[in-house]
Amino acid sequence: MAKSPFIESVRKELRTRQYSYRTEKTYLHWIRYFIRFNDYKHPDMMGNAEIERFLSHLAVNREVSAATQNLALCAIIFMYRHVVGREIEGLNYSYTRAPRNIPTVLDQEEVAKILAHMTGKYWLIAVLLYGCGLRLQEALSMRVKDIDFSLKSILVFRGKGRKDRYTLLPQSLVPRLQAQITYVEKRHAQDLVEGAGMTSVPSSLYRKYKGVMTDVAWQYLFPSTTLCRHPHDGYVCRHHIHATSFAKQLRKAVLKSGVKKRVTAHTFRHSFATRLLQKGTDIRTVQELLGHSDLKKTEIYTHVVGDRRAGTTSPADMLPGSKVEEAQASYV
Repeated sequence: MAKSPFIESVRKELRTRQYSYRTEKTYLHWIRYFIRFNDYKHPDMMGNAEIERFLSHLAVNREVSAATQNLALCAIIFMYRHVVGREIEGLNYSYTRAPRNIPTVLDQEEVAKILAHMTGKYWLIAVLLYGCGLRLQEALSMRVKDIDFSLKSILVFRGKGRKDRYTLLPQSLVPRLQAQITYVEKRHAQDLVEGAGMTSVPSSLYRKYKGVMTDVAWQYLFPSTTLCRHPHDGYVCRHHIHATSFAKQLRKAVLKSGVKKRVTAHTFRHSFATRLLQKGTDIRTVQELLGHSDLKKTEIYTHVVGDRRAGTTSPADMLPGSKVEEAQASYV
C-alpha cells in the first residue's frame, strides 16, 4: 500500500525532534483518525471547526477519557505547528482537566500474596517495580549496564520526560539479578554465533554507539524471545519483552491471590512511594527516586498515608466496647 507523503512528513518531523517510537505511533494514529473523520481533507484545508468537531466526537460518541482527549489534541497541535506551519488559535476547546484520583496501593501482605503466584522473569519485574518505584516501561527497558552492584543503584536511562535518574537497588534481589544477567549472557552468545547480537536502541544512539551495540552490557535485562527488525533503521535486533506479556501474568497472579483491588503494574510504583513515606522517608527523596519534576505529583501519596491525619480517631472507634460488640452480634 502506497504511503501518504503527508503522513511521512509528520513521521520525519517526529523523528527529527527525537520523539520516542511509542509517541510516534500514537501521534500518527490520532492524525490519521482526524483526517479520516474529516473525509480525507488535507489538514491545510481545515481549521478550528474541524478540530472542534473531531474532539466533540471523541468526547460524546467515543466517550474517551480526559487523558485520551488531551493526547489527540496534542497530536493535532503538533501536526499544525511543525508540519503545516500554522498555529491553532482561538480554539473553542481546551485541554480537559483529568480528575484527581487517589492511587490504589497495596500493603506488604497484599504484595507478597501477588508475588507468590508469579515466577521467573515476571516475578523479578514485579519486585523491581515495587522495590525501585519503576514504571513498567523503565523496568522492561533496563539494560545490563544500568545495574551497579558496587554502588547499590540502578540507572533509569531516559525515563519519562527523557530524564535520567538513579534509584535503589534492593540487596535482596542481587542473586536473582545476577542469575538473570547470566541468562542474558548465554542468550547473547548464541545470538552472536548465529550472526545476530544487535540490541535495539533509538536512532540517535544507533548512529553514535553502533560499534558497541553487540556488547553484552547493552543487552536488555529482559530480552524478547524472538528477533525483530528495527522500525527506524532496519537492522535485525533483539528487543525487550512486551508490556502486555507482563500484564497478562500479573492479571493471573492477582486473580489467584484473592486481592480485592484493581492492580496494574503502576500499582507497585504507587505502593513503593506510599511505603517509603510511611517509614518516614523525606518526600524530596521520594520525589527524586520516582523521577517527578513537580513535588505536587509526589504529594498525592500523602493522601493515602494514614499518619497525615495526625492521629485522628474515627467516632466509631470511640464507642464503648459493649455497644460495638452488641452491634456486631446483631449484624451477624
